[in-house]
Amino acid sequence: MIKPKTLCLIGLLFFVTSYVFFSQVSLNAQKNIDLAHWFNLIGAVLLISFNDVFPKNKINSVASVLTALGVVSHIGLCTIDFVMWSFGSNDIGRNELREQISNTPLILYPFVIVGPSLLFLGLVTHALNFIKSNPISSLMVIIGGPFVGLSYFIWNNGILMLLSCVVFASGLVLLLYRKETKNLEIEPINNRI
Repeated sequence: MIKPKTLCLIGLLFFVTSYVFFSQVSLNAQKNIDLAHWFNLIGAVLLISFNDVFPKNKINSVASVLTALGVVSHIGLCTIDFVMWSFGSNDIGRNELREQISNTPLILYPFVIVGPSLLFLGLVTHALNFIKSNPISSLMVIIGGPFVGLSYFIWNNGILMLLSCVVFASGLVLLLYRKETKNLEIEPINNRI
């Protein structure tokens, strides 16, 4: 059986790879298979493993729910994007579907606008557990996560989106392999001499 930490790493690798595709490659050029969304889908599903590797507490409970909801939303978003991709050069059909989704709030909000952000929000919430013990790596996650969305939706900048995703993922890797600090009772020097 694969360890949860290994699943987290594989998930991050797939997730970042999907953002390489999103930032560099024209998605319409993917004729035989939509690699960008397959990598994103697999990566997002594996990222749910972060719920198992971090300490269990109240913050973790909230983060786990947000992460799970975000994974479900990513599955929905990727499914929508697979259908969009299947239209190939049929821009009229794709635009009709896009308009239909835009006019259906019960699909638009949970699977396109709000839902996928919950994955980032969940992982950012997990990182809050470590803000005192691992401030740099926690801040990488806390700042990198929102910047992925801002760079895509607000600034429409693929390179900044990719860099934000790399910072976000790197912070998670550092938190995944952080040194555990334990409250060990230090033996007085007198007793060792």
